[in-house]
Amino acid sequence: MTTLGAAETGAEAAELAARLRLVVGRLSRRARIDARGSLYSLQLSTLVTLDQHGPQQLFELARREQVAKSTMSRVLATMDQKGLVVRSATPDDARRLSISITPAGRARLLQVWGHPTALIRRRLERLEPTHRAALQAGLPALEALLDDGHKDSGP
Repeated sequence: MTTLGAAETGAEAAELAARLRLVVGRLSRRARIDARGSLYSLQLSTLVTLDQHGPQQLFELARREQVAKSTMSRVLATMDQKGLVVRSATPDDARRLSISITPAGRARLLQVWGHPTALIRRRLERLEPTHRAALQAGLPALEALLDDGHKDSGP
């Protein structure tokens, strides 16, 4: 096994980052187009968070979704009007609101979740088994890219 110099490693990392960004961006865009009329990505992500983690406060949702509290507040107001979430006072402090997914929100989530997932599933089925296995093996690394534990120091 050969050892790469720092410049080669940096160049390879830059190429990998560019290719990954392009592929993920295109696949995401195609999935969104295929899901015509579905929820905006922040609304969908918020529903997933509430479904997986239970009731949350506004600041928790904003932190998880990495948006400003004012942005999350506007998104939640729209979702509340559509009956996808409900805001209620927390048991320990009536001044604080807890946001929960409603049965209608869960039903919408399941409906919308299936569209882009179906597109990706169809594309996965067209791949060679070795490519599918490689994607399966790489999922933990891709999921680690989403880890909020480490903040980037630069752009």
